[in-house]
Amino acid sequence: MNYVLNSPNIGFDMKNFTKLSTAAALIGLMLNLVSCRSEQQDKEQHVAPDWVMGGFARPQGANPVIEPDSTTAFLDPMSGDSVHWEANDTFNPAAVVKGDSIYVLYRAEDKTGIKIGHRTSRLGLAASADGISFSRQSTPVFYPDKDSQQAFEWPGGTEDPRIAETSEGQYVMFYTQWNREVPRLGVAFSKDLKTWDKQGPIFSRSTVIPGLVDRPHKSASIVTELVGDKQVIAKVNGKYWMYWGEHGVYGATSDNLVDWDPVVDENGELHAFISPREGYFDSALTECGPPAIKTDKGILLLYNGKNHPEKGDQRFNKGTYSAGQVLFDSNDPTKVLQRMDIPFLRPMEAFEKSGQYIDGTVFIEGLVYYKKKWFLYYGCADSKVGVAIYDPANPTNLDPLP
Repeated sequence: MNYVLNSPNIGFDMKNFTKLSTAAALIGLMLNLVSCRSEQQDKEQHVAPDWVMGGFARPQGANPVIEPDSTTAFLDPMSGDSVHWEANDTFNPAAVVKGDSIYVLYRAEDKTGIKIGHRTSRLGLAASADGISFSRQSTPVFYPDKDSQQAFEWPGGTEDPRIAETSEGQYVMFYTQWNREVPRLGVAFSKDLKTWDKQGPIFSRSTVIPGLVDRPHKSASIVTELVGDKQVIAKVNGKYWMYWGEHGVYGATSDNLVDWDPVVDENGELHAFISPREGYFDSALTECGPPAIKTDKGILLLYNGKNHPEKGDQRFNKGTYSAGQVLFDSNDPTKVLQRMDIPFLRPMEAFEKSGQYIDGTVFIEGLVYYKKKWFLYYGCADSKVGVAIYDPANPTNLDPLP
C-alpha cells in the first residue's frame, strides 16, 4: 500500500511512514527541549521587563567601595570622648550628584555596643569623580548632638539616609532618628552636604493620624524626576510625594518638605499600597529604597525585600535582603501598575553575604544619574558599601536566580 503526502512525487509505504513519523516526533521533541531550555536560560538570566530599571552590573574588582576604618576619630559632643566613629561598620548609603562628583553619605557604627542597633550611628561623607573610587572625610558630617533632636537621636544615632536635591539646589535628607526606643523619620536640609539644619520628625505636626509621630516609622523615598540630566525633587498633583515604610509601602504628602501628612484609606488608617507577600523574596518586609523616579512608564520605586524564614521564597536564604521594583501610576501614585515577583539585585558576592548581617544583604538607598548612567549604592551585609551600575545604552541582565 502506498500513501501520498500532499505532493504527487512523494510516495512510501506504511513502514516508511512510521519511521518518518517517529523522526518527526523526535525532531519536535528536540525543538520543544530547545525552546524550554531557552525559556529556562531567560529565567535564569533574569531579563528585565521594559518598565524595570536595570540590570545593574557590579564593576569588576571595585567593590566594596567603602569599608570600616579604625583610624579615624572625632570628639563626640554627647560623651565628650574621642570616638572611632566608623570602626565597626560602614553601610546603608545615600547618594547625590554635586557639581562634577557623586557624594555618598553612609551610615557608620562605632564599637560601643554589642550588636546592630545597640551601637551609635553617625553619617560620613565621601566623594568620587567616577562613582567608584572615593575620598572620605575623617570626621562625620551628621550625628547626635546636644541640639533640639537629642531626645530622638541619642544614644542610637542617625541612620539610613536618603538624599535628593530641589531644583533650587537645596539638599533634602530623610533619615532614621534612633533613640533605642522608637525609630522615627527625620528630615534635614543642607546647601553643601556638610552643614545640616535638622527639622525633626516629619510627622510631628500632622493631625491626620494622632500619635503617628510616636509609632515606629522609617525609610522614606521622595519622588524625583530627571530635568535634562539633573535629578531633582518633583511634585505629584501639586504636592511633594514620598513613599515610606518597611512593613508595607505607604505614602505621604507635603507642601514644604518639612511637614508631612500620611496617606490614609477610607477608614482613616494608613494605606499600604504594597505589602509583604507569602512565598516571595519580599515576604517579611517591603522597605522603601532610594528616592523614587518618574519615568515614561510611571513612578518607579526600588525597594528592599526581606525573605521570611518560614513563609518566603525557598530559593533564597532565610532572612536575606534582596531588591525589587514596583511601578505606580504617575497620576495616581497610590495605584500599582506592575511589581516584580523576583529581585533584580540579590546577595551574590562574598562581601554581600558575610558581615554584621550573616543572612546576606544588598540594602539599596542611594540612586543617582551620572554621566548618562545610573549608580546604585547599597549596604552589604550591614557592614560595607557597594555600587552597581546600569548603563541604558548597554543594558545587562538582572541578577540570576539561585
